[in-house]
Amino acid sequence: MNILLADDEKPLLSFLARGLRAEGYECTCLNELHEVLPFIKKHMPPVVVLDRLFGAQDSLSIIDSIKTLPSPPMVLMLTALDEVSERVKGLEMGADDYLCKPFDFDELLARISALRRRMSAPQQTNQNNIKMGSLELALQERIVFLNGEELALTKIEFELLLYFAENQNKVLSRERILSRIWQTYSDPNTNIIDVYVSRLRKKLEREPQLSIQTLRGNGYRLALK
Repeated sequence: MNILLADDEKPLLSFLARGLRAEGYECTCLNELHEVLPFIKKHMPPVVVLDRLFGAQDSLSIIDSIKTLPSPPMVLMLTALDEVSERVKGLEMGADDYLCKPFDFDELLARISALRRRMSAPQQTNQNNIKMGSLELALQERIVFLNGEELALTKIEFELLLYFAENQNKVLSRERILSRIWQTYSDPNTNIIDVYVSRLRKKLEREPQLSIQTLRGNGYRLALK
């Protein structure tokens, strides 16, 4: 698997590339932010390890453009900004994972491995669409329509909404959501589920009959009023 490494710290880039190649990965290194999006569009790497700051440039500025590509890569963002608010901001903007500098190389490998598992998770094979009010999920095309208009969703947003729609009006625990969507069986001690639920709620606002309900201590439920 080819991984795009993008960071303005050349010594760190070299270190990461050597380490990942030793683990069997192919790596491409870029140290200019303006090179990242064109490279992704041309070569479509499945995973991008992206530094948050390139001098005065914030790579969050290109996340939306990356995630709206036809086959967007998984983005693991590296950053020296370790405040919780900054991590949440990165996830809200569309990053799939977030790792603060300095980090242990073994943790980086584990995060990349987790992204690979998410990419290779079995896809829904049912050819029928799922409908819930004015919400319609076209499973084969992996497209969502709300009030007849296509809804722009990231891969994780789609998977989470699909899980809710498959279990409409049923309560899904945080543990079940973590296991299904993030393929983890331990609590990451972050509010990543809350972040993605909040993003879905905003995107479903145009349909007041739909709501993702929080049942404190139990989990979440997609309900039709």
